[in-house]
Amino acid sequence: MQVNVGTTDRALRILFGVLLILLTVFQVIGPWGWLGLIAIATGALRFCPAYKILGLNTCPKPE
Repeated sequence: MQVNVGTTDRALRILFGVLLILLTVFQVIGPWGWLGLIAIATGALRFCPAYKILGLNTCPKPE
């Protein structure tokens, strides 16, 4: 599994995932908010399968 999620992207994914889960727990949004777990997982693992399919990479290139 090759890393394809950069530092800023990683932080935003984790933050967004936590926000979705909190909104779900406090019943502000419906159960679809548990999809935030996917955002947290892709941020923690630094790998996004969708990026792989689309050929995207937000990691800086090593010199």
